[in-house]
Amino acid sequence: MTILPIPSGTRDVLPDEMRELRAITERMRHVFDEHGYGEVSTPTLEYGSVLERAGVADSDRAVYRMFDEHGEVLTLRWDMTVPIARLVATRYATAEPPLRFGYFAHVYRDVRPQRGQPRELLQAGIELIGAPAPEGTAEALTVLCRALDATGLRDYRIGLGSASLYPKLMDECGVPASDRAGLLALLAARDLVGLERLIEEERLDPRLLSVASTRGGVEVLDSAPVPLLRQLWEMLSDDVRERVIFDLGLVRYLGYYTGAVFEVYDPAVGAPIARGGRYDDLLGRFGRPLPAVGFAVGVDRLHIALAGTERGKGALLGTERP
Repeated sequence: MTILPIPSGTRDVLPDEMRELRAITERMRHVFDEHGYGEVSTPTLEYGSVLERAGVADSDRAVYRMFDEHGEVLTLRWDMTVPIARLVATRYATAEPPLRFGYFAHVYRDVRPQRGQPRELLQAGIELIGAPAPEGTAEALTVLCRALDATGLRDYRIGLGSASLYPKLMDECGVPASDRAGLLALLAARDLVGLERLIEEERLDPRLLSVASTRGGVEVLDSAPVPLLRQLWEMLSDDVRERVIFDLGLVRYLGYYTGAVFEVYDPAVGAPIARGGRYDDLLGRFGRPLPAVGFAVGVDRLHIALAGTERGKGALLGTERP
C-alpha cells in the first residue's frame, strides 16, 4: 500500500472521530446561540497589513505568508480575534454595542514540527464587543463554563489573572527595559526556574518571582492591586466561582491583552484547553475603539479531555443535549 504523507502538524480526521467532534461543537453552538452570540465566518486568508494592526510581532505568533497576484502579502489567520476586530470596524461601524459573535474555525500556526505541536487547530469561541469590565468579563466566563458543561466536561478549572498586573509590578520594581521582554516571555512560558535565574542574575526585586508564583482562592487578591478582579469575582455565580483559581503570574504571549486573562485546565490534558481575556485597546487599532473580551476553546484538546474519563465519554457520545 502506498502511503502518501501529509504536512507535519496536520492530520486526517476519520468518520468516528468526526462524529464526536461534531457532537462537541453542536453542544457548544447551542450554548452560544442561547446567549445571543451570532455565528460568523471570516476568510481563512487575510491581508498581512490588516493582521499587523494587532501589533503582534512575528516572534509572538508565527504565521504562514504568501503573495497574491498583485504582490500583496496574504496571511493564514492565526486566531479569530483579529479578523473579528476587522469585521466589526468594517461591517458594524455604526452598530450599537454590545455586539456578540461566536465562531467555529480552523486557525494556523507556523510551529516547529519536532515539538509535536499542531499547525492546524480547530477553535470554538466568542467575542463580546462593547461590554466593559468587569461585567463583560463575567458574561464571557459564564458562557465559557456553560459551553464546557454542555459537552460533559466536569473536572476543569479556570486560572484567572490580569495582564496588567506584572507590567505594573515591573514599573514598581524598576526593571530595566532591556529585561522586560525576557521576564514576560519566561512568565508566559510558565518557566519559573528560568524566571528565578534571570531575577538572580540581574539582581532584580524578589517580588517579581513571589507574585509570579502566587495562586489560590480569592484571598490572594488581598495583597494584589487588581480591584477589577475582585469585582469580577463578586459578579460570578457560585457554580462559576468554584471553577476559578486566581493566578497572579498568568500572562499571555499576545500583546493586545489589557485586563483579565484566563486559561482552562483539565487533569486529562497537559496544556490549557481554552484561553481568553480582555483586549480593550485592539478595536481602536481598527478604527472603532470599543472594550472587548473573548475566549477560544481548542476543540481537539477538549475532545482529548472528554475521552479521558468514562463520564466524559458518555456525554460525548450521547445524542441528547444535557
